[in-house]
Amino acid sequence: MRRFIRHPVNVPIEVSAGQASLIDCAHTSDIGLGGLAFHCDKKLQPGTMVHIKIPYIYPTFESDAKVIWCRELRHGTDLAVEFLSEDDAFKARMIEQICYIENYRHAAKSDENRMLTFEEAAMEWIDKYAADFPSWL
Repeated sequence: MRRFIRHPVNVPIEVSAGQASLIDCAHTSDIGLGGLAFHCDKKLQPGTMVHIKIPYIYPTFESDAKVIWCRELRHGTDLAVEFLSEDDAFKARMIEQICYIENYRHAAKSDENRMLTFEEAAMEWIDKYAADFPSWL
């Protein structure tokens, strides 16, 4: 049974393992307090240490993590990693909220033809959805 709730989120990430160069990873598939899952082109064994970088946000999120599982697919693999520190897990929670707000901003533009600043989108998102956002603390 999963210890932490995961939430879908589509965020560009960069992953490296040891001395290996950048592993080709497109986007996360979900993120939770314990870690995140993503699709990538390489198979990594459980226990492998990786470095995660999410340049989508400012300041850029970086964290070391450990591969928990790896599932081979027809085209690449799905991997899940666990953050090594509680501080990084908390930062990932903030990233998750930022991504939801950014998705809300893009939806307002495409669905309603409204151009919102990030701050305007954040205020609307908080007013509409923050109360329903799960608390893990």
